[in-house]
Amino acid sequence: MEKFSLRSSGSDEWVSNSKAEMVLPTGKTAYDTYPAWLKFHVGINRYELYPRQNPLTPALIEDLATLKIVSSVQKSGGTQLKLIMMFPNYGQALFKPMKQTRDQETPVDFFYFSDFERHNAEIAAFHLDRILDFRRIPPVSGRLVNITQEIRDITTDKKLAKTFFISPAGNVCFYGECSYYCSTEHALCGKPDQLEGSMAALLPDKTLAKRRSWRSPWRRSYHKSKKAEWELNPNYCAQVKETPPYNRGHRLLDLIDMTVLDFLMGNMDRHHYETFEKFGNDTFLLHLDNGRGFGTHSHDEMSILAPLQQCCRIKKSTYLRLQLLATEPYRLSDVLREALASDRLAPILAEPHLRALDRRLAKVLAAVGKCLAKFGQGRQSGFDTLRNTRSGHLLGGLAQKEGLNVNVLESQEPSPAALSFGRTLSGSMVDHRQPP
Repeated sequence: MEKFSLRSSGSDEWVSNSKAEMVLPTGKTAYDTYPAWLKFHVGINRYELYPRQNPLTPALIEDLATLKIVSSVQKSGGTQLKLIMMFPNYGQALFKPMKQTRDQETPVDFFYFSDFERHNAEIAAFHLDRILDFRRIPPVSGRLVNITQEIRDITTDKKLAKTFFISPAGNVCFYGECSYYCSTEHALCGKPDQLEGSMAALLPDKTLAKRRSWRSPWRRSYHKSKKAEWELNPNYCAQVKETPPYNRGHRLLDLIDMTVLDFLMGNMDRHHYETFEKFGNDTFLLHLDNGRGFGTHSHDEMSILAPLQQCCRIKKSTYLRLQLLATEPYRLSDVLREALASDRLAPILAEPHLRALDRRLAKVLAAVGKCLAKFGQGRQSGFDTLRNTRSGHLLGGLAQKEGLNVNVLESQEPSPAALSFGRTLSGSMVDHRQPP
């Protein structure tokens, strides 16, 4: 496309795209022209992936659910099949296909490390993380994908392309290449070519925003018979608290936040976690890879709570939020049910999984209650986040270039937080205290 030159009022030269200067509508900035995925990347800061009541989040979720898919390739690494989908606006999403129906539970004879990754668990985990006011999971949406048109016919991945076939029932199937469940016997089949899946917004490329992977101190043994040290030593937390980065700042409290999330979901597969390298140790933990949550509603795996039980520490703001979610107006199951109802694949969780959340929440509060009875109020920590204004945004240069008020975003105190698109917390329940 060509446009009239604005370089000189006396020139009538037409210039090509390579020479043309972009003209923005009056009152617009370059940031206003960014697609939702890029605004999401620019908004990431030291404390959260996205702010509380953020109109961008629903827009990004809508894009994940509706934008045309122009490319589809298998994601390298990992134990189970995942695809990277690309959109016309250059945004990308991680697609996890449906492997279990809503009412199926993890077989009792399965080890935690061989469990299926569930697409609906990824969707529910995002909303649960948001309800808990963590905001450490990238936005996720459910989507019904056409295997033929949106994967097979457009993929440039030759290894993936070789795995497509038509089942005896006439359905389009594929299985890809991975460590577990990538075979004809475990193929993913459409009806006849429609397949449910979760679409998660990708984080900035690691060349732009390096991430550091940390081995969880409460990692399981990933062995059929051996136990990890923390399962044998009830005083294990004492040595963790002496080990960097858990010996200072809020890293241990952040890890206990993650423990609460995992226990509510029943996720036993948290062997590592990641942080953005730019922010050093004083930043939040990314809650990624939640597909092995919500596998069993009839059993509560108490060992997941070991960090909380052994350390007897929790953020005051987290404790207040959990207490509120145990009350009738904001009961956790009701709030999550309401949030999940907005997804295109609703219902996302079977009712027994929602009821299990309330039961597990009561057990978390009981564990905190035991700690308070044993140690007193001192273990209920109000130390929430470090408000250091250094390097506040992940893509700081881009944020400042586009006029974002970085200092305001960093220094603002918590406001009443959205539990879901329709519910908000009472302001009296939010911890407004400045951290020490």
